[in-house]
Amino acid sequence: MSTFAVGDEDFLLDGRPVRLLSGALHYFRVHEEQWEHRLGMLRAMGLNCVETYVPWNLYAPEPGRFGDVEALGRFLDAVERAGMWAIVRPGPYICAEWENGGLPHWLTGPLGRRVRTLDPEFLAPVAAWFRRLLPQVVERQIDRGGPVVLVQVENEYGSYGSDRAYLEWLAELLRRCGVSVPLFTSDGPEDHMLTGGSVPGVLATANFGSGPREGFATLRRHQPSGPLMCMEFWCGWFDHWGTEHAVRDAADAARELREILECGASVNVYMAHGGTNFGGWAGANRAGELHDGPLRATVTSYDYDAPVDEAGRPTEKFWRFREVLAEYAEGPLPELPEPPARLAAPVRGGFDGWASLESVLEVLGDEEVVAPVPPTFEELGVDRGLVRYRVAVPGPRQPYPLGVTGLRDRAVVYVDGSPAGVLDTAEGEDPVLAAPVAGPAVVDLWVESLGRVNYGPRQAEPKGITGGVRHERQYLHGVRARGLRLDAFGVAAVGKVPFAERPSGDGASGAGAEGGGPGLHRGVLGVTGAGDAMLRLPGATRGFAWVNGFCLGRYWTAGPQEALFVPGPVLREGANEVWVLELEGDGAPGMELGVL
Repeated sequence: MSTFAVGDEDFLLDGRPVRLLSGALHYFRVHEEQWEHRLGMLRAMGLNCVETYVPWNLYAPEPGRFGDVEALGRFLDAVERAGMWAIVRPGPYICAEWENGGLPHWLTGPLGRRVRTLDPEFLAPVAAWFRRLLPQVVERQIDRGGPVVLVQVENEYGSYGSDRAYLEWLAELLRRCGVSVPLFTSDGPEDHMLTGGSVPGVLATANFGSGPREGFATLRRHQPSGPLMCMEFWCGWFDHWGTEHAVRDAADAARELREILECGASVNVYMAHGGTNFGGWAGANRAGELHDGPLRATVTSYDYDAPVDEAGRPTEKFWRFREVLAEYAEGPLPELPEPPARLAAPVRGGFDGWASLESVLEVLGDEEVVAPVPPTFEELGVDRGLVRYRVAVPGPRQPYPLGVTGLRDRAVVYVDGSPAGVLDTAEGEDPVLAAPVAGPAVVDLWVESLGRVNYGPRQAEPKGITGGVRHERQYLHGVRARGLRLDAFGVAAVGKVPFAERPSGDGASGAGAEGGGPGLHRGVLGVTGAGDAMLRLPGATRGFAWVNGFCLGRYWTAGPQEALFVPGPVLREGANEVWVLELEGDGAPGMELGVL
């Protein structure tokens, strides 16, 4: 057993100065059977430490019910086997471009802006969560023979608030729960962020992608002594749907990494390996300098233009970073681990079954709720997925514009069962259908959450319809709402959905084809030589895909992402069942399993 401490200038391991050469790897974005390989890649790049967040909402679908919290402990055990140290950032808020910044929807729904403050109604569930989670960390601290050397207090709080009493309460909670290794905070190297996010007696670290000397100089004004560390060295960036793919030059990133180390600082490369937002867990941002503009939804891939790409392969950035880090290594760097198996040959096919959205809603949806005004996703208990809002336009009345106030985020609209258009909030949150609607009529709005905001002042905002449905200036009351959650799909749904059989084809048929358009499509791909692959869905527009009950995440022709990563452990030799929940397209999609 060892001790890890914060010295006047360095981190100290049993009293000896050490430098943390860390890389971010979020275990929940990597298939568990591939953790060992990814950790091996980080070791081969020259890192001695790995950093991970912990997403509260992944493990707490509702108050008092917890999922596989022990996954964190299994990952930390894998870190120890890899011969690395670990930095744990348990939140409760994590950002991470993750749905709602990791906070549960059932908490942010009723509390709104009261989250991340000293409000007792926020503190009580945080304390309950930490008491459930932290034994996984405490048992694996370095002073107990494990790999954990640092634990974070909150996350980039200075970018959000200034409730120092809340941060002090959280630091004390970590100590009461048994965390004995050093605590730290991390914020941007700006005065208002460091003053808002720092805690007296807790090590402050800085997050940036360039300008290390300037960033550390700002940090030193606030913290005259203690180890310097860039807790997030942004070596790449993430993508939003409908934007260009973000790329950072490898040589430029390597120069900045070298400068960080020349400053005598420790570093955490963010991301060393990004992975994937499986299960529809991608978050969203608000555009604009103050992060309060139009919604920008994050894509399924979290490749991040990282040194180790989404499929675990080394990039040019990997080799450039390895050259820099080798100069700071104790001895030669290890060789790269054997790569995971890859799909032996491409497979192409069509879908032989289809079920309408209405029929899927009938068997997998939640109970219908009737309310005077549209309930939000939070009020309906829907975290990821969609809600069908049904409202009647009285009649007779002449055609008037029909719109939605407070729409979040995108609605496919039907009038008397016929497609009437798509409403989105790209230019505002009160969109109106292109064609007016006469009464009487029944209007269905299938609204999908494109991810809750994970950063900035608009965090904790509700999803769905937060205002109302309006015909001309008149609100339409008496709304019937029914949720269809992503968790209702997968293995548990097999055998429940009334698929209508259709001839198997190549997926090339267009609009009006039997079984085409919005709904759940089912098909089978025969695989020989299973391994990592990419799934493409030609003819599909927007929705979600599952392979053998495993949700790969959202697809969307808005780009820039064009295919979904399929981890090899998800595939099997022989028949593999593929489900595609298409929400918007009017044709019959095909499917192609491609070789990496």
